[in-house]
Amino acid sequence: MTVPGHLKEKFSVRQSLLGLTRTVIAERHALFDPAGHVRGGIPGFPSHATVILISPRIGAGFVQFLVHLEPGESGGSSPPGVETFFYLLSGEAVAELGERSAELSEGSFFFSPPGIEWKIRARSSGAHAVVFQKSYAFLPGLVPPPLLIGRNEDIIGHPFLGDSHALLKTFLPEDASFDMAVNLFHFQPGASLPFVESHVMEHGLLMLEGRGIYRLDERWYPVVAGDAIWMAPYCPQWFAALGPTPACYIYYKDVGRHPLSG
Repeated sequence: MTVPGHLKEKFSVRQSLLGLTRTVIAERHALFDPAGHVRGGIPGFPSHATVILISPRIGAGFVQFLVHLEPGESGGSSPPGVETFFYLLSGEAVAELGERSAELSEGSFFFSPPGIEWKIRARSSGAHAVVFQKSYAFLPGLVPPPLLIGRNEDIIGHPFLGDSHALLKTFLPEDASFDMAVNLFHFQPGASLPFVESHVMEHGLLMLEGRGIYRLDERWYPVVAGDAIWMAPYCPQWFAALGPTPACYIYYKDVGRHPLSG
């Protein structure tokens, strides 16, 4: 759902004046209303350029943040032992990935394994992105995954559990070296997850298009493009797309490691 800018601004101001927010922070889940975003907090970027959405301070095992770079601005941050998935939401940028470089446009992404420093520089249109980071879980005898660069439009969406109205794109290989997955889910109006899920993986999610309803634990939340969600391990979860247009979200989950490995 696209809200005209002047209406969105008026609504946000009205919320602020009344002390209202759609943001909810619960024990095992959280919903973040973009009207409450506060910028800053990621070293290596201009102070105004990032919004930390999810982090270990809320109980998560990863970090999810937004990047908003003005034309010509640059930034990058990857602490030791940390891997990064970067997805360009809009604009254009050039990415410096160790000894490689890549031109990025809307829907481009890269995965940077631990040990490879990365930096992006916004082109004339600026650059807006979502980033997922976690400490890589090394396993004896297993080589960490390689650097990957791709585009959303080149990834084929497959019907989720046979439902052609719910298409799932997987951006990272299902390989033992990877301990994170980042996927994109596209729902036609009225489509939904086939059942209420509850599993050991945790999620970080960003709504990209449309609107819908999300069940988290025993609560139900209307969600729209721009909303972010954290789901802790075993949090019951279910989504259905509402309204006349498709809904789409990108999400992270931890994979490929035994629960006792930490």
